[in-house]
Amino acid sequence: MTFELTDYGLEEDHVELARMVRAFADEQVAPVAYEADRTKTLPMDIVAQMGDLGLFGLPFPDEHGGQGGDYLALCLAIEALARVDQSIAITLEAGVSLGAMPIHRFGTDAQKAELLPDLLAGRALAGFGLTEPDAGSDAGATRTTATLDGGEWVINGAKQFITNSGTPITRFVTVTAVTGRDGDRKEISTIIVPSGTPGFTVEPAYDKVGWHASDTHPLTFDGARVPEANLLGERGRGFANFLHILDEGRIAIAALSTGAAEGCLDAAIEHAKTRTVFGEVLSQRQAIQFMIARMQLRVHNARLAWHHAARLRDEGRPFKGAAAIAKLTASDAAMDNARDATQIFGGNGFMNEFPVARHYRDSKILEIGEGTSEVQLLVIARELGLAG
Repeated sequence: MTFELTDYGLEEDHVELARMVRAFADEQVAPVAYEADRTKTLPMDIVAQMGDLGLFGLPFPDEHGGQGGDYLALCLAIEALARVDQSIAITLEAGVSLGAMPIHRFGTDAQKAELLPDLLAGRALAGFGLTEPDAGSDAGATRTTATLDGGEWVINGAKQFITNSGTPITRFVTVTAVTGRDGDRKEISTIIVPSGTPGFTVEPAYDKVGWHASDTHPLTFDGARVPEANLLGERGRGFANFLHILDEGRIAIAALSTGAAEGCLDAAIEHAKTRTVFGEVLSQRQAIQFMIARMQLRVHNARLAWHHAARLRDEGRPFKGAAAIAKLTASDAAMDNARDATQIFGGNGFMNEFPVARHYRDSKILEIGEGTSEVQLLVIARELGLAG
């Protein structure tokens, strides 16, 4: 048996949303996924359709064009997309969690009014520049600087692995930068840098192992100047604010991972039921049955974990530990299911035209991005009161 959407205690509107996005994924995304992966091109028509469906505005109030939903709704959409194409799923996840959410959480009224309507409608995308060649979770290693000069921030430095930073509709990137010092401690703030700003260069896209259709670039800043009013949130709170965004993002990545794990499960079941080896249908072999049963176990546990974390978040309760558990559980499930599905497919599993091959390549980053598996273990340990 497989579990249905209605088995997870979802409200009817959540079930309808998930079914709608699953249908969209199957009918519109899946048919173009291979070609988008092969050509390493983000299909902007698919992004536009997601905007038309209201997916980018799901967890935002209607004040600036949001759908008035919750984080659970967003994650249901991300999971549904990831079943067929992780690149499209991460485009939505990053567009919301790293593009629009910082503006919604920490922006001024003027910043929200100017930037949110297009972001929530999918007419624009934005990136968030935290990671640097020598800095990521280690805020103290941040080297990008922003210095005030005549009412403008002058930004110098470099960022890497920045999603949605170079698409035709990328409106801006938000970057963390050292804006001063408090004794020996760096003061890190967050600044909005519009696309096309002189001195801001979006470097050529990466040649990645997976997520080929996702837009990802390194960024350089060489005397890029933006108005002082482009400070996002309180000065000196840039890294702390990002950590809050990161906790939410881990739930979304867990949902994406669950979708990937389920996509592998579905493909493995279909293949095992139709593939004949030595005169016997593959699914009749107990070794294959046990392998697929474990795949189902992983999907179920991963979904329970991220649903729990999302509900805690939506109820305004502490969710840092639950988000870390969900992200770790689900990313492990995605990678393990991709490996097993590829094995079940045999030689075909090594061919990129088959979704399981793309999931195999794509899923590794799920154990790295939004905090590595080791970071999740560290967060869980600290939530248990263990020193470190």
